[in-house]
Amino acid sequence: MMKQQNFRILGDRDADYCLIQAIDQHDEQLLEKEFEAIRERCKDKKVLLAAFLIDDWFHELSPWKAPAVFGKTDFGEGANDTLNFVLNTFVLYLTANVLTKPSKTHFVIGGYSLAALFALWAITQTNRFEACAAASPSVWFPNWMAYASTCHFQANAIYLSLGNRESKSKNPLLAHVGEDMESFTQLLKDKKMFFEWNEGGHFVQSDVRTAKAFSWCIEQLSNAQ
Repeated sequence: MMKQQNFRILGDRDADYCLIQAIDQHDEQLLEKEFEAIRERCKDKKVLLAAFLIDDWFHELSPWKAPAVFGKTDFGEGANDTLNFVLNTFVLYLTANVLTKPSKTHFVIGGYSLAALFALWAITQTNRFEACAAASPSVWFPNWMAYASTCHFQANAIYLSLGNRESKSKNPLLAHVGEDMESFTQLLKDKKMFFEWNEGGHFVQSDVRTAKAFSWCIEQLSNAQ
């Protein structure tokens, strides 16, 4: 049995759409506002938001090791273990104990910042998710573009966004995020992909931005039926 304090579940047990999101404690405080925003945008849809807490953000969401960008904390390579948890523990728990019609539920993975990059990386590893909601993903992550250019993104629909002031960072790696995003969208031009600019820097309205990302994915999957 999973520990209740390690995850938050909001919404409809008979959901047509199950949204999987990695969160930290800040995201958790905004989760209900995020879900309300999704409800507002997808009023006629049955949706379950299933979020799981990350203890070590820089390790558990990083697909490979990389030098520190913020302070002295290096990036780890824990994304594989996290994805194994998502697929083999969390999703199985949801389908067995929460969702009342799991065989008819569409699964979407998404998140904000490094959790959004994790979601993008996840859809190169598995076809379990039909859509990916990546709000302000960390596409500046070392070697991400080289990796992305060589792999197949398996989700049917991919949402991307960026704040229009995110490239104004004093950190030279983060300052390239706009160029990296432009290159990344070109890699995905043959897929059902949508890119959107948001107002402000990286730490502005993460809940609203993530809600917009998930809502777009829900609409695409709904329209495809």
